[in-house]
Amino acid sequence: MAQAPSFLVDVRTIAPRERHPLIFSTFRGLKPGQAMELVNDHDPRPLYYQFAAEIPGAFTWEYLEQGPEAWRVAITRTAGAAAAATAGSCCGGGCSGA
Repeated sequence: MAQAPSFLVDVRTIAPRERHPLIFSTFRGLKPGQAMELVNDHDPRPLYYQFAAEIPGAFTWEYLEQGPEAWRVAITRTAGAAAAATAGSCCGGGCSGA
């Protein structure tokens, strides 16, 4: 990774149902080239698959630490993020697009 993550998102004390919305909201606030560091209490591999499905080509994913007590991942917004943001609807596709 070229530079240190710009934002730290430690979700270990966040309710599970609130984690992914917080992570995606933080990611949307990144500029291309900026990174966030995610800290979790388990391997966030399912989140990787959600990113890949919803915003393919818009991020890179780099493990910084892989357990057993903490997992740290650098998630970097790429230049493809701008195109991905305008290509579809919001998370889950439930909004009207307005």
